[in-house]
Amino acid sequence: MIEKIFTKEELEETIKSEIGVLLYFSTPTCNVCKALKPKIKEEFDKNFPLIKQYFIDSTKQPEIPASLNIFSVPTIVLFLDGREFLRESRNVSVSQFVNKTKRVYELLTS
Repeated sequence: MIEKIFTKEELEETIKSEIGVLLYFSTPTCNVCKALKPKIKEEFDKNFPLIKQYFIDSTKQPEIPASLNIFSVPTIVLFLDGREFLRESRNVSVSQFVNKTKRVYELLTS
């Protein structure tokens, strides 16, 4: 399930407290975002159950993407063990994103 984050403070606490955090930045008018989001969710639900998934509407919480230097959508940022591990924007290959995540995820969870 993709949950929503509403404040920068909530985001910081979440990143510190979880083994993995996937942030999905979007806007209501982004059609690419609407097509990509279910694909990312499905792959992460299936392959990475310990990674928490969060959706951030960049129009409603502009301070959050700004704090992470995110200026385009869709942007997906993955934090593992409290540190940014992977960031993809605009033209995101779901399979490449998943493959890059698998190696480190297996190390962190084994």
